[in-house]
Amino acid sequence: MRIAIVDPLGFSTPYDDRLASALGARGHEVHLLTSPFLLDRPPEPHGYLREELFIPISSRLLRNAPRARFRRLVKGAEYLPSVLRLIRRIDALEPDVVHVQWLARPELDVRWLRRLARRHSTVLTAHNAMPRRRRAYGAWREALTAVARVVVHSRQAVDRLAELGIDRRKIVRIPHPVFDSPDGRVVEPPSGRILLFFGLIRHYKGLDVLVSALPEIRRRVPGVRLVVAGDPLEPVAPVQELAASLGVDDAIDWRLGFVPDAEVAPLVASAAAVVLPYRQIESSGVLALAFGHGRPAVVSDLGAVGDAVREFGAGRVVPAEDPAALAEACADLLSDPEALRSSFEGALRARASLTWDESARAHEQLYADLVGQTEPAS
Repeated sequence: MRIAIVDPLGFSTPYDDRLASALGARGHEVHLLTSPFLLDRPPEPHGYLREELFIPISSRLLRNAPRARFRRLVKGAEYLPSVLRLIRRIDALEPDVVHVQWLARPELDVRWLRRLARRHSTVLTAHNAMPRRRRAYGAWREALTAVARVVVHSRQAVDRLAELGIDRRKIVRIPHPVFDSPDGRVVEPPSGRILLFFGLIRHYKGLDVLVSALPEIRRRVPGVRLVVAGDPLEPVAPVQELAASLGVDDAIDWRLGFVPDAEVAPLVASAAAVVLPYRQIESSGVLALAFGHGRPAVVSDLGAVGDAVREFGAGRVVPAEDPAALAEACADLLSDPEALRSSFEGALRARASLTWDESARAHEQLYADLVGQTEPAS
């Protein structure tokens, strides 16, 4: 089967790479159509072809300043030529299935998505069930309606899309696989008193909620350390000021900036648990990374994040935006060796179950069922 995976702005480059590789390993011809990866060297393609069709000029000009404010203007000028290039390439490939991973701006992207869906069997993965911008809801619903199938990662996402008016029969749940260490290193049990907050730093990720919980965690677990490692896409100074006002700034290691791939495994291995205090989320590559490295997680009860931790017994699940519950869960794990060991074993169960080969098999079945139909979505 010939499969075109589309991620215009490379929002989920590691996910795209692993899925494309796993599908290629199962004998499919896979083309990943995306943009240049600016933050690090892109993964070396194994079993698939990577084509960088989107925003090549701004990517080349701003490679050394990927967060420059004027990049949005340059990207905007390249948008239409990039779309035309994408459509021409897909038409030339004549794929059996087009699988779109992300829409950058549903209000704009729905136009070319509708065109693709009229001409090709098209799948869209809703990594998040709903856009964070409410004004995009209408276009998002149009996009979900236009395609033949919608992939989600959680049961909650199925329900939310059904409430939006999307036919349940076209929604397919495929859990998010784990990101294990590419060098095959042995996974050691967690120890110590380090909590890790990892990934892009944005308000919805709830870092301020975790900092608010830190005084109580510290009271119950003297010597606890919080490592905050990631690239701030929004100002982090207010959270640092909050930490100082609460008297816990000396318990936080700030490692701000992009973390190169080679440093990720040691960083995760150093933690006793990974904390995801998100305000809103459906699935999380950070949770997939934690499980892949055998690390328990304390997470907000949202989407696939809460589902996975609960299903595998791989940590603690707490209400979103509840510092007291978050503090209790973190302190319980760090102060109870048996609980930490049990959660580690749960993370290993997730690691064994949520594999990329299993995900590729599920996608393969979805594609086969779709291609068996006579017409793409209208």
